[in-house]
Formats: sequence, C-alpha cells, structure tokens
Amino acid sequence: MSQGLFETLIKEEQQPFSGWDFSYLEDSGRMVEFPLKWKFSNVLKPYLENCHRLLDMGTGGGEYLSSFAPLPAVTFATEGYEPNVTIAADRLAPLGVTVVPIESDDHLPFEEDSFDVIMNKHESFNADEVARLLSEDGYFITQQVGGLNDCELNIWLNAEPSHFSNWSLRCAVNRLKEAGLTILKATDDVSFTRFYDVGAIVYYLKAISWQIPDFSVEKYFDRLESIQAVIDKQEYIDFTRHRFLIVAQKTKQDELN
Repeated sequence: MSQGLFETLIKEEQQPFSGWDFSYLEDSGRMVEFPLKWKFSNVLKPYLENCHRLLDMGTGGGEYLSSFAPLPAVTFATEGYEPNVTIAADRLAPLGVTVVPIESDDHLPFEEDSFDVIMNKHESFNADEVARLLSEDGYFITQQVGGLNDCELNIWLNAEPSHFSNWSLRCAVNRLKEAGLTILKATDDVSFTRFYDVGAIVYYLKAISWQIPDFSVEKYFDRLESIQAVIDKQEYIDFTRHRFLIVAQKTKQDELN
C-alpha cells in the first residue's frame, strides 16, 4: 500500500459536500464533463416564458432553479435529501419559492393539475404522478442520467452494477406514454467525464453514493491504486457520461380523439 496515496484519498473522502455543487472539482479542472448535444437551460427557457405555476423536482441545493430567476409567481421545489432541504430553502425563499421535503417521488403533496411546467434535472420520477400534477397542455421537461453513466467505475472497482444500470431513454419514454403524455422531444447523448487524479474520483463517488453504495477508500483502495496507475501513464482517465432529454406534454383529451 502507498501510505501517502492512502492518506490523500482519505482526506478527499472527508471533504464536505452540500447541495449539488461540484465546484470543488470543476473549478480546479480536476473533473471535466464533455458538453452535451443540448443545453438544458436553453431547452427549458421557452417553456418558462409563459409559465405561471412551476415545479422543480429534486432541486438539490436550489442552485439550478435559482439561475432562472425571476421565477413564476407560483413556484415550488421538492427535495428528498434532508441536508439539502435547508440549503435549498435558504437560497430559494428570497426568490418566492417554497421548498417541500419529500420521501418519495411516487406521492407528491400537491393537488391535481397544479403546474403548467414540471422541470426535472437528474431526479427520479413517477410518470403517473407527473401526469396527475400537470395541467392540461402542461409540460414535463427532464434531463436524466442514463444507465450507462459511470459504468466503468463499477468495473474498475469490481463492484456490483449500479441499481440504475437499466435506466434508458426508451424506458422513460414508455412510462410517460403509458401515463398518457405525448412525447414532443426525446434524445440521448453518450460522451465522457474526464478525471485527472484519483482523489477527484473519490470525492465524486462519495457525492453520488448510489453508484457504489458501499464505497470507501479503505475497502476499494487496491482498485483505486490501479486507476491511479492508469492516470500516471496517460495523465487522465475517462468514464462514460450518459444523459437523455425528454419533453412531454399532457395533451387535452379531446385532442386525442
């Protein structure tokens, strides 16, 4: 064991992480995500122009939603990770947003037909619940993390595949269609996330704890050393970045007949 590397990685494992903020890695250039074929904010903006009632599912620390201020008069955000609820509320309350803590996306505490637009960036969703909450002609706009994402990390660390490894554009589209929504746009993109040191990977894995739920430096150190050897040789390592985009609409029933 390289004691120096082990101690460095333990320090990375102990670095604080809050909201959904990867600036610790991105600002230093230790992690770089290749650009997608689309820019999600550009997809969203036209739908927000005439929106009066907005829901942001899985707002994290509210960082992304706040970037669209000024927001519609009625804007709610949900968040299921308890430490993020306070962070999001502090950031979003001055913008007039109510943050609602939830335990599951299967049952959201809102009335039927509550929202003109539901936005969802990297959050799970129940298609029937989305359809229930949308007003007629309302839109559901989501960017999802696909099942291929970071799959090499599990291979490198000899860990079980991610629980979400089968999540795909086709699967999501089928669920939304079954819930009665009309698909207006559906596309996916496979590129790479590049890391320049294994410490950045440790920090990243602690943040996305669902990828390898039992991850720790101590348990996986020998495999982390193998990754470091690759980085020493080629100065970086790439892992698959998988995203997909869907715009769906709750079409009026008379338009379906």
